[in-house]
Amino acid sequence: MRIAFFGSGEFGLDCLNAVKNSKHELVYIVTQPPNPAGRGRKPNPTPVAHWAMLHSVPFTETSNVNTHDNIETIASCYNPDLILVIAFGQKVSQKLVDLPPKGAINVHASLLPKYRGAAPINAAIINGDATSGVSIITLAQKMDAGAVLAESETEIASDETAGSLHDKLAQLAAPLLLETLDKIENGTIEYVEQDHDKATLAPKLSKSDGYIDFNEPAHILERKIRGFWPWPGTSANYVSKETGKSIRATIAMAEVVKDSNLSKLTPGTIDENLNVICGENALKIKQIKPSGSGLMNFRCFVNGRNTKPGDSFVKISH
Repeated sequence: MRIAFFGSGEFGLDCLNAVKNSKHELVYIVTQPPNPAGRGRKPNPTPVAHWAMLHSVPFTETSNVNTHDNIETIASCYNPDLILVIAFGQKVSQKLVDLPPKGAINVHASLLPKYRGAAPINAAIINGDATSGVSIITLAQKMDAGAVLAESETEIASDETAGSLHDKLAQLAAPLLLETLDKIENGTIEYVEQDHDKATLAPKLSKSDGYIDFNEPAHILERKIRGFWPWPGTSANYVSKETGKSIRATIAMAEVVKDSNLSKLTPGTIDENLNVICGENALKIKQIKPSGSGLMNFRCFVNGRNTKPGDSFVKISH
């Protein structure tokens, strides 16, 4: 089949490689425009744009794939049999969905109807799920509500981060996609309607979602630390009791300390064992990234700032 790919993020790269090396023909790619990045705010092409350039696949960068000119180009110049959408960042119009004879499909990083939306990987870890997976669905005008064509499930490890689960699911999706494409081509694919009454949402995250509050239980915070890593990261202001100086820091790894004899310190306070008191139990920070510095183990952070019991982590105000 002739396939047009709509995507922007790294999640689609394993699938792109699989399609490129398959019997199917990747004829065209549509991706988001470059984003300003770094200190110089230079335009930074999407990972998919980089991939397209590296593999010499025709592509365009556009903020609206649904314009008349874009649709005309896709139809007349590339004439795809199917549109494949993965981590694109734009809604695709019904006119485009109806354009190719085999329609349009989407690879989504959850076991639908659970976690429709932009942040399903984060949600699975934060909510303490034991498993996650990928779903391949038809593209619908309602977000992630299309018929399910295929699913594949995997366990979520106890130390899983959003970053590691992202990579695991991206790899899981590639062989499943090829199987699905072959079934679509030969007419053996089955379309299974989602149970829309069981749908849950995982909306797009913002930086402030990672501003953690140590009044929450330690096990909830530990899951947030993993579920928000590497972005947006779980951040708080570290405050020295002695000097009153503070610095914003992102906690990258921590473990729960269960101790019924924990002192009745205010949540966020660092105790005599250099653990952080939470609303329930405490957290032993393992890795941390102070603002303006690289990722380091907590012992280096402690030594560099002469951290003492009574210092604290305070929630960042919006």
